[in-house]
Amino acid sequence: MRSTLMAGLAILGSAGALATPVPPATAVTTARHSFGPEISAEDFSAHVRTLASDDFAGRSPGGIGETKTVEYLIAQLQRLGLQPGNNGSWTQDVPMTETKADDKTSTFTLTTAKQTLAPAIGPEVVVGTRTGQPEVSIDASELVFVGYGVNAPEAGWNDYDGLDVKGKTVVMLINDPGFHVGSAELFGGKRMTYYGRWTYKFEEAARQGAAAALIIHDDVGAAYPWEVVQNSWGGPQFDLPPSEDPEPRLPAQGWINAATATTLFADAGLDFEAMRTAANQRGFKPVPLKATFSLSLKSSSRTATSQNVIAMLPGTTHPDEAIVYTAHWDHLGRNFSGVGDRIFNGAIDNATGVAGVLEIAEAFTVLRPAPERSMVFLFVTLEESGLLGSKYYAAHPSIPLEKTVAVINLDAMSVIGPSRELVVIGLGNSTLDDVARPLAEAQDRVLMEESEPQNGYFFRSDHFNFAKAGVPALYAKGGVDHREKGREYGLAWMTDYTAVRYHKVGDNYDANWDLRGTMQDLKLLYDVGRTLGGNREWPNYVEGNAFRKVAQRGQ
Repeated sequence: MRSTLMAGLAILGSAGALATPVPPATAVTTARHSFGPEISAEDFSAHVRTLASDDFAGRSPGGIGETKTVEYLIAQLQRLGLQPGNNGSWTQDVPMTETKADDKTSTFTLTTAKQTLAPAIGPEVVVGTRTGQPEVSIDASELVFVGYGVNAPEAGWNDYDGLDVKGKTVVMLINDPGFHVGSAELFGGKRMTYYGRWTYKFEEAARQGAAAALIIHDDVGAAYPWEVVQNSWGGPQFDLPPSEDPEPRLPAQGWINAATATTLFADAGLDFEAMRTAANQRGFKPVPLKATFSLSLKSSSRTATSQNVIAMLPGTTHPDEAIVYTAHWDHLGRNFSGVGDRIFNGAIDNATGVAGVLEIAEAFTVLRPAPERSMVFLFVTLEESGLLGSKYYAAHPSIPLEKTVAVINLDAMSVIGPSRELVVIGLGNSTLDDVARPLAEAQDRVLMEESEPQNGYFFRSDHFNFAKAGVPALYAKGGVDHREKGREYGLAWMTDYTAVRYHKVGDNYDANWDLRGTMQDLKLLYDVGRTLGGNREWPNYVEGNAFRKVAQRGQ
């Protein structure tokens, strides 16, 4: 989730010129593995082992890892006898700007009446620019605490009320108003809304005209430790060019850790915890911090092209209608500092999702009768950089979104074994729940919402760009209530994954994974697509859901 795997800087050129697809067979021998058409743990493992190997260099945008990943995906899709899914090409070029801040020559200071703070870039702060400019200079910009940085007229909430932020730097909290005081009355209660995501906060600060924006990190509010922030922002940062994403952009944006924030507020004569509590009350007003922010940010940048990989199984009766399976193939690449293991292999995040879509695709190639609607298998780039590959596809789809029946997203599959529940992230959003529910019951499982809706997972993976366009999205996976070992076992496993492996070099393939539950998940998600591919139903978002009003599709 939010990992960075980009297919190769147009190094492959025209993928449509590759070898003619071969028809599917009951088993095709590759150099390392003999694949069969059924969804199987052996085939799934073979894909994950390859994609998460050191040879793929962490599947980062723009390098050898991207080239190898795209080549591997195209070869597998050709083996399955699928058709290129982008007007005769296996790939869709995604224009991008790559920016890498130079932490050694850049300076970051916070000046208060008591002292000048110079927190270390990386261990204590991270900062970057989306402008593509080689140098960004901010001189003594006034700092203002704007609570959660939310402007939500429909909720009667505006943290910018009465404030002209032009030339100023806004400092804000992560998550939604109400979160840090446990309020069930504000926004989505315990369920994070889009207003709680870091992406929204920077977007809104840019719309307000701020010179820069800094988010205060805390483990609970962000749902991950500081090391994840450091790893995710420490390498190259990617953006769509302004021509594809014309929204305003901040000259500089970043995060500060809680210790830096506490000192900053104390120097301004403010108690940080008291101010955080105040920010959760209606009527909160922005608070000047009696301090200034200065930045000299030097970056290298280049324009390049990454690639989505797209394959299609045309429908027999309604080929103009599609069910889309998607998974992001990118991850964080390599860490060029330090010693020891420096490759972010991204086995769970998201080689598992890519392998899952490949397995589902293979199962559809031998389904008889074949699906009446088309099946699109979409492997997107730049998820870790803000869901950019799927954002680009949503603007340039192979099949129009009004003819896209549903999107089924696979990201960071569960590998802990069979569970009693199928966790649907955003349960209750759409009538796709009604398609999945009987399939889960047939596996003696129940549908359940995510255990930590405050973490905003619905907004953190590629289905979200489809949802914003009104396409019903199903993002589901096995839960933590292990059928044999119990709920505490699953919770402990997930806690360890977040602490030790998520967006870290420890996210490696493990031959000891228990893939029985993963196979159940894949077969269920396959059956959802099979059901929709053989009927005339058009799932929709439920009445009152924010995404329902976006588009009326289908009929």
